[in-house]
Amino acid sequence: MFPPPDEGQATAMSSVKSVFSRKAVVRMQLLKEVVGNNSYRINNKYDDNHTPLPVCDIIHRAQLFIGQEVSYDLLGNNCEHFVTLLRYGEGVSEQVSLSVSVSYVVSRS
Repeated sequence: MFPPPDEGQATAMSSVKSVFSRKAVVRMQLLKEVVGNNSYRINNKYDDNHTPLPVCDIIHRAQLFIGQEVSYDLLGNNCEHFVTLLRYGEGVSEQVSLSVSVSYVVSRS
């Protein structure tokens, strides 16, 4: 028997499952519960190219998703797409562009 996973482990396991199931459930958690003792930084890297929505709109939009099952696709609808959709009204992910470019370069070598 294994001890039950703590909240952080349960969240990580849930994230891994969503990659393979193509579905995810949106949850609201305190940032300190998610990151634990790890460091983090806020990265609003798209603010130079996209106009952020008002904070109250972002929060309201996010609250509408809490508890909802959403589709998940690593390349077309990942967590970065989700948060940029909330912040800017458009889902964008530079992570995808970079990973596809790197894969292409590596595969041609």
